[in-house]
Amino acid sequence: MDIHEDLSAFLTSRRAKLTPAQAGLPDFGGRRRVPGLRREEVALLAGMSAEYYKRLERGHAGGVSEAVLDGVSRALHLDEAEHAHLHELVRTANEGTHPQRQRRSRKLQLSPAMQQTIDAMSTVPVFIQNGRLDAIATNALGRALFAPMFEDARPPINAARFVFLDKRSQTFYQDWESNTRQIVAILRAEAGRSPYDRALSDLVGELSTRSDAFRKLWGAHDVREHRDGLKSVHHPVVGDLDLSYQSMDLGPDRGLLMLVFSAEPGSASHERLQLLSNWATGHPELAQANPSARTS
Repeated sequence: MDIHEDLSAFLTSRRAKLTPAQAGLPDFGGRRRVPGLRREEVALLAGMSAEYYKRLERGHAGGVSEAVLDGVSRALHLDEAEHAHLHELVRTANEGTHPQRQRRSRKLQLSPAMQQTIDAMSTVPVFIQNGRLDAIATNALGRALFAPMFEDARPPINAARFVFLDKRSQTFYQDWESNTRQIVAILRAEAGRSPYDRALSDLVGELSTRSDAFRKLWGAHDVREHRDGLKSVHHPVVGDLDLSYQSMDLGPDRGLLMLVFSAEPGSASHERLQLLSNWATGHPELAQANPSARTS
């Protein structure tokens, strides 16, 4: 991944999404040569010279201050995830390109105490992942919920690989297209934080080669964080489940995120989740829920 090209493409894509009307600028009509705002308009809104902004959009981030980036964020109406991504891209671009930073993924074992903790959360599915969306650990109900992801999959078990390369994902996720956009945006954000992660580069390369859908979405440069939301799935054992999820960082330096899923009490999904729990109890192999290969 070329961080300067990523910075340029990200700013260009955000500029193309914003119309003059959305930015509060007058639109005098006439056909524009490019979609969205012109570079000069972004510079005006950000309070900088047009040449300075053009240089930044070409990927030249040397000496760019946080105040300048904040101004660009406001001009482009970036949300919180996009704002953080811009700062990460500029920070990394200013560090320079060092081949030795192409780090190998280190093996990660979840501590026994942490595994015992999530195993004790027996009434809710728990799924722990890293920034690349590798499955690091689950409890029994979490593995039962995402059973199709674990079937016939080569390690490391990966949510992005499942969604884009396994046709079963299209029946498992009730809104498959929404999930594809979400997953690519999460990986884009991770690429901004860890542009020299070799395993992430390999994953992106594999998905870009094997999936037209991934390649198209990756080129959009959308980003988001995986914090909370709703997930609707069609489980092969219990049927449709509408679940909410909350996330918790397990130490920012480790890059692990714990997702906890739940259903509204008294709902059909709640009853089906209880049925899934009973089903998982009858399959003791799910109690050994750790994915066989873990990487951080």
